[in-house]
Amino acid sequence: MAYALITGASKGIGKSIATALAQKHYDLLLIARSGKELEALADTLKTNYNVQVNCLALDLSLPNAAITVFNWCTTNHYTVSILINNAGYGVWGPFETSNLDKQAEMLQVNMHTPVALCFHLLPMLKAQPQSYILNVSSTAAYQAVPTFSLYAASKAFVLSFTRGLRQELKGSTVSVTCLSPGPVNTNFIDRAGLQAIKATAEKFGMHPDHVAGIALKGMFRKKAEIIPGAINAISAFSTRLFPKNLVEKIAASFYKK
Repeated sequence: MAYALITGASKGIGKSIATALAQKHYDLLLIARSGKELEALADTLKTNYNVQVNCLALDLSLPNAAITVFNWCTTNHYTVSILINNAGYGVWGPFETSNLDKQAEMLQVNMHTPVALCFHLLPMLKAQPQSYILNVSSTAAYQAVPTFSLYAASKAFVLSFTRGLRQELKGSTVSVTCLSPGPVNTNFIDRAGLQAIKATAEKFGMHPDHVAGIALKGMFRKKAEIIPGAINAISAFSTRLFPKNLVEKIAASFYKK
């Protein structure tokens, strides 16, 4: 029995991906900080779709989080065929006045833990007839974003790492894909404190179920990058056409505090 392992699975895109995979009869390993929310989701998925669902409540900002996940899998003989590194969040504000510890925790969740999970689970993934890695980035990865500098940089890292790993694993049984959504109607805006763009994000944000459907379709088709939504795709592409200084000024006016 092989499982799909999803981080940040208790809400938003992660919850929608878990539900979509359960509908396709995939057994699941769900990871998030909230044990109660995970258990509630697991009960719903098991009842509605007759799949196996196991949960691990874990703070992915802890330095040893990835090895904890790996040990949990190996101890319980959970074989992973799909790894979805979805957990991530932003901290908004000028770099010099933002709390450095909070920024470091964000970088751990957004970059270090996904990298370590890929590293520790790759032998297991490569042993499968076909397996998949889906790393979740953001359209913020395509340009620097003043007042959201470290978040955008962390997502640019995810995008670059994913594309590089994809090339390294060509010819293997592991397909690697990067998902870069724009605004999604989740609690991301509130957690980041991004009140300046809340109204715009709510107006143009995509529903997480829609994003999850596009993400899984692209992952199973072994695409390199997925940018859900025509406006988001055009916006990401346009950053290559204009001077970086201009793109950054536009981003600064949009995200200014």
